[in-house]
Amino acid sequence: MAGLGLVVIGVQMAKQKNPSINADFFKLILWASLVSLIGLFAVVFNDTSDLEYATYIVSMFVWISAAYVVITWIKFVHGTVSVELLAKYIVAVSVMQCVLALAIDSYMPLKQLVNSIMVVTRVMETRLYGMDASLDIAGSRFSVALVLIIYLMSQISKKNSIYKIASYIIAFLIIAIVGNMISRTTTVGVIIALCYFIFLLSRNQDNSIVNLRYIAILFVGILICLLPFLCYLYQVNTSFHENIRFAFEGFFSLAEKGRWEVHSNEMLKDMYIFPDNLKTWFVGDGYFDNPYYADKYYTGPAWGGYYKGTDVGYLRFIYYFGLIGLFAFSTFMLKIGQILMNRFHEERIMFLIIILLNFIVWFKVSTDLFVVYALFLMIPKNKDEEIDKRLKFERA
Repeated sequence: MAGLGLVVIGVQMAKQKNPSINADFFKLILWASLVSLIGLFAVVFNDTSDLEYATYIVSMFVWISAAYVVITWIKFVHGTVSVELLAKYIVAVSVMQCVLALAIDSYMPLKQLVNSIMVVTRVMETRLYGMDASLDIAGSRFSVALVLIIYLMSQISKKNSIYKIASYIIAFLIIAIVGNMISRTTTVGVIIALCYFIFLLSRNQDNSIVNLRYIAILFVGILICLLPFLCYLYQVNTSFHENIRFAFEGFFSLAEKGRWEVHSNEMLKDMYIFPDNLKTWFVGDGYFDNPYYADKYYTGPAWGGYYKGTDVGYLRFIYYFGLIGLFAFSTFMLKIGQILMNRFHEERIMFLIIILLNFIVWFKVSTDLFVVYALFLMIPKNKDEEIDKRLKFERA
């Protein structure tokens, strides 16, 4: 898709009399290039072969190019493209991944077909997974989808609202429940999305938009109706029983043992392993993945999981290219948030929350949400909105 995107972009630029690069996009290129240079320095300085972020500029262009194809296709189908329309597509894909994960777990021929197409690790086999949707990467993307659902519900008008509200609530519950079976990082998204809803609830003053208190009541009603069905599946379906206990281990532990206890959280406590020298703090060790498996010339100690046995996002970045690299990469993410908030003024709170979500998830795992940001970055600015802003500025 990225290759196709390069062709489409080339054709579009050829049609323009004076093709140019957007100023915001040029800034992102500079920051991504800086991240790559710092990563390359860490790799060369430490004499390693882990090019994970030394080639980040290439990864950025791949995602941007592929995102351009997706946005072009959406515009071709609908005649237009907007944040709201793209959000609907992201939510729909997330729901489909959850349904597919359940189907893979239930239907062996489908599972064998999927396993023949994608690489399935030993860890993935212990839980649900979809097509390229597994572990913490899926959890962070599902978290974004949950935030987008809250945004979409806040945009529903009073006319014909019941069907839309119910569909969004069901989508939210599917992603929240099945998403946690795939990756418990989804829990972060559930909490942040509900906080976002409460924030919107306190500000809901638009008479043309459906009252969010009505959505809250309907949400509770649908959840109450769904609980008996979930309890039935829990009792009669062994696979669902195991998956639901994995997804909400903390709640089961609280009910059965009287204390909140989650195995992955206990493991996470042991993963806060900090560097013991200034060189690593500043320029890193040049390892992002576990060198024991990734580097055939590595002769050092072996760890379970990633380098130094930690999966904590901030620490993995520090171990790779130090605080300097972490600062550059964090600034790159903040710059994306600034661009999106400035470009889409009405959705600025939503984009702020998604950026905050990115930094919160890094306390648990290292994940890159640029694949999501790239889609929104490819949405063209609304010229009418630009004119309105310019008029308001001139009047002021």
